[in-house]
Amino acid sequence: MKANFKRLIAAGAAAVLLAGTAGAAMAEVSGGMSSWQLGLQNSVTEVMDDIHWFKNFTLGIITIITLFVLALLIYVMVRFRRQANPSPSRTSHNTMIEVAWTVVPILILVVIAVPSFRLLYKQVEIPAYDMTIKATGFQWYWGYEYTDEALEGIAFEAIMLKDDERQQAAQERGVPLSDVPRLLATDYDVVVPVNKTVRVQVTAGDVIHAFAMPAFGIKIDAIPGRLNETWFNARETGIYYGQCSELCGKDHAFMPIAIRVVTQEQFDAWAETAKTDIDGAHKQLMAAIAAERNTAVAAR
Repeated sequence: MKANFKRLIAAGAAAVLLAGTAGAAMAEVSGGMSSWQLGLQNSVTEVMDDIHWFKNFTLGIITIITLFVLALLIYVMVRFRRQANPSPSRTSHNTMIEVAWTVVPILILVVIAVPSFRLLYKQVEIPAYDMTIKATGFQWYWGYEYTDEALEGIAFEAIMLKDDERQQAAQERGVPLSDVPRLLATDYDVVVPVNKTVRVQVTAGDVIHAFAMPAFGIKIDAIPGRLNETWFNARETGIYYGQCSELCGKDHAFMPIAIRVVTQEQFDAWAETAKTDIDGAHKQLMAAIAAERNTAVAAR
């Protein structure tokens, strides 16, 4: 029995170690994501910074309320138990308490509402932007078009890589299979330069979809016949993943969004080739990223 228990402990420790290793790898290739993650994805935009702050702010308020209610419950259970209070009060109402439990929640909601409205305004108010990408949702993939005159001609459809396609994609990109995450990697990535404000125009070609990128703090509906807009400015290079966030049919869970943030030089080279050869542009970009990674590793 003791031997079995020791083996169980060892197996559990190995599982935790492997999970931690996998989580580190996922965090490296998937931007703000990591395996076994409980909280929000790590932020790489100003809007997501504010979302993190607002989450912590509301969590603090909720925690205080929860502890206060718990203290009241314990006090009532102890102070007014049968042994300590054999003759219960016949009080039917208390004006001061009734006013307090009406006014205090209103004040709490106002305190929460003010930064909430400020955050909503920041999300929908698009600042001066450097480029525009149109994203169109289809059952069940995304189509992208770079609409600026300097990037005219760049358009492609991004489809999720199936399990048997991930191995081939990893070999072509010169990366380990873990860098091509299951149910998230696509055959083509949206490529944008770092530290540039990108306006995203979102629509749909069939049913309602939703364009969501958690690490950027954006989520907006893609509605047929309507053009919605959102924006982001990613401050760190890397590959970031999102998904359709509106139930759109049987393959709703299989239309991910992959946005690769690169340096301005890498983007310029990619864009020049992508105007005529999207496959060649992606291969060229992945080769440049691999060379940069190898140089960084050699310099350590």
